[in-house]
Amino acid sequence: MSGKECSIHKDRKQKAVRQLCGCILILLFLILLTILIVWAVLQPKKPRFILQDATIYNFNVSAPNIFSTTIQVTVSSHNPNRRIGVYYDRLDAFATYHNQQITYYTVIPPVYQGHKDTNLWSPFIYGNNVPIAPFNGPDLRQDQDAGAVWITVKLNGRVKWRVGSFTSGRYHLHVTCPAYIPFGNVPKNGGIVVGNAVKYQLSRSCDVSV
Repeated sequence: MSGKECSIHKDRKQKAVRQLCGCILILLFLILLTILIVWAVLQPKKPRFILQDATIYNFNVSAPNIFSTTIQVTVSSHNPNRRIGVYYDRLDAFATYHNQQITYYTVIPPVYQGHKDTNLWSPFIYGNNVPIAPFNGPDLRQDQDAGAVWITVKLNGRVKWRVGSFTSGRYHLHVTCPAYIPFGNVPKNGGIVVGNAVKYQLSRSCDVSV
C-alpha cells in the first residue's frame, strides 16, 4: 500500500512540474508576443544626424607627426518617431583622420528629444600638439598643402528610448559624419569668413548605428 502511495505521490509531483513548466513557457511566449506587437505598432527608427557646417579656427601640422586643430561643428539630430522619445544620456564628439583620433573628446550635455523633435549642437572639437601616426603625418600635411582634407566627425554615447511612462535600458549610439573640408581661397571654396575663422557649409548625412 505504501508503495502505491509513493507512486501516486511521484506521479502528482511530476504532473505539477510539467504544469509549472508549461505555464512558464506560455508566459514567456505571451511576453515575447507582446514585445513583438508593441515593436510592430511603434515601428521604432534610429535618430537621423546631419553635419551641417564646420568652422575652422586652426588646422596645423606643426611637425612631421604633431597636429593641432580647433573646429566648431554644427550637428542636427532628428527623432523620426511619433510615439518614442529619445534620452541622450551622454555624447562625446571628436574627429578622426584615416581612422586615427586627432582631437580630444568634447562632451555634449544630456538631453531628452521628444517625438518628431530636432536638436542642434555646436560643439568645439580641438586638439593641441596631438601626436599622430608616422604614416598619417605626411598625408595630413599633403592634404593641407593641396587645399582640402577629409576628416570624420564622430559622436559616441548612450541613448534610452521612452514610450509613455516606460523607459528602456541604455543602448550604445555611434554616429559617423564624413566631412570634406576645403582650405585656401575662401570665395573659390565656398567658405564664409567669421572673424579669424572660416565657416564651411557641409550638409552631409551621417551614418547612425544603435
